[in-house]
Amino acid sequence: MVTSAASSLRSIDVLIVGAGAAGMMCAAEAGRRGRSVLIVDHARNPGEKIRISGGGRCNFTNLGTTPANFLGENPRFATSALKRFTQHDFIKRVDRAGIAWHEKTLGQLFCDDSAKQIVRMLTDDMRSAGAVLKMGTGVDRVARHGDGFEAALSDGSVVRCPSLVLATGGKSIPKMGATGWAYDTARQFGLRVTETRPALVPLTFEPGLLEKLAPLSGLSVEAEVRTASSSPKGDRPTFKEGLLFTHRGLSGPSILQISSYWREGEAITAALAPGENVYARLKAAKEQNGKQMLHTALGHIVPRRLAESIAEREGVKGKLAEIGDKTLRRLDEAVNAWTVKPVGSEGYRTAEVTLGGVATDQLDQQTMAATSVPGLFVIGEAVDITGWLGGYNFQWAWSSGWAAGQHC
Repeated sequence: MVTSAASSLRSIDVLIVGAGAAGMMCAAEAGRRGRSVLIVDHARNPGEKIRISGGGRCNFTNLGTTPANFLGENPRFATSALKRFTQHDFIKRVDRAGIAWHEKTLGQLFCDDSAKQIVRMLTDDMRSAGAVLKMGTGVDRVARHGDGFEAALSDGSVVRCPSLVLATGGKSIPKMGATGWAYDTARQFGLRVTETRPALVPLTFEPGLLEKLAPLSGLSVEAEVRTASSSPKGDRPTFKEGLLFTHRGLSGPSILQISSYWREGEAITAALAPGENVYARLKAAKEQNGKQMLHTALGHIVPRRLAESIAEREGVKGKLAEIGDKTLRRLDEAVNAWTVKPVGSEGYRTAEVTLGGVATDQLDQQTMAATSVPGLFVIGEAVDITGWLGGYNFQWAWSSGWAAGQHC
């Protein structure tokens, strides 16, 4: 890279690109080691995804975090960082900052007040560690320079550094400025990037099916959702959480979870009354009151709108006394083994994270450094490590940012 005489040239120890969860954690840790750190981001404010997460209260970690809660070519790559900086370590920092929090379902931890408290904690940590934060500043060009790097920033300055950290995340939520910059830069330096796709995202249906399910839009039920076919490992990922019918298809926590495993052309199977023996309950209702209408009896098991929709879809109506056992068993399957084939997802526009990223076989699991490019680090969502819904992706950001911060 050629620098003009008019350029403002600055030498520092570490340049971190991306002031999100992972980048800010890394900046604070590197700064505490006495490293001169500059962290830049093209957005106006740091930690924007933190700010909007969890309905504005930030689901900042999960008590049950283990490597089993992550996807990727090699999910166990995450083990080292997750063990060295755990969810309990981050909770201690939250407590020291005086941030009140509470546990919701399935080990999910949220701020009592505002996600902005987490952002403030991180910016305070960076400031006390001497890291310099520059918002509204992107990287126009970056290249190797000697044993390190030279980066031309959008403010006209040029930075030289022995350590460069890619922390700009993935492509999810482009309206907030998300791009594939980290992937493009990694490729520029010869690193392999796996296929990327939206994850933790609502699934969509074709128009004909949407028309049939239109009366259910806005209805939410507790469901158990799994992939209709086994994964390459022979298992069938299953999630028991809320399911929401929408005007585009399906959403809700169980659907967001399964979306990370689903692929185009595949079906998913949902139990809409998990734990209920629908056949046995309808059989008992029939014996107690054969004059009862089917949709009424089914409406005691699932919400009335759903009961009516299932009965109509299966072409079954009338009094229970008129319905044979074979049909009751079919209704049981229609409720608790509903198999449907989505045509797609809502894409990066609403995806909470990006699946895939810089391949883990290109990185050192202890340091998050590129094994073939001295001084280059990749952390957070930019890495091919993707967590489940429920605070796992934030914990990966904290853990991977912490790990890189000890070495960059």
